[in-house]
Amino acid sequence: MSNSGTPSTESPPATDFNLDSLAGANPAANTEPTGPPASPATVIANHKKKDTSKVVVRFRAVGNAPILKQNMYRITASNKFLAVIQFLRKELNYKHSDPLFLYVNSAFSPAPDEIVNNLYKCFGTDGKLIVNYCTSPAWG
Repeated sequence: MSNSGTPSTESPPATDFNLDSLAGANPAANTEPTGPPASPATVIANHKKKDTSKVVVRFRAVGNAPILKQNMYRITASNKFLAVIQFLRKELNYKHSDPLFLYVNSAFSPAPDEIVNNLYKCFGTDGKLIVNYCTSPAWG
């Protein structure tokens, strides 16, 4: 509640979770040349660095899907969407054989190999990537 007695619309802070154990994080590569060519050792060292930027993902249950106690998490932007799927399955205690359907903005189901940062840049809303989940197909 705010000081005026009206309900507050502030959302709880997002929590970080480490997906490195679930799926390999691929750093985003900068392909624009910025000067003389770098040595091969420098290129390899830069490629091995992990991207530390984060994307806030908000999970929303649809239909009869169980509701998470916490619905916002910060995810490393360079992770694939597969890591989000695996994380949600782990949080819900779902087996790989249990049906789980994920949609972005209640519209489409992204491919598991899609990069989370690309989804956020194209479909992010209010600084968050909204991921709806359900146990049966809901949207196309």
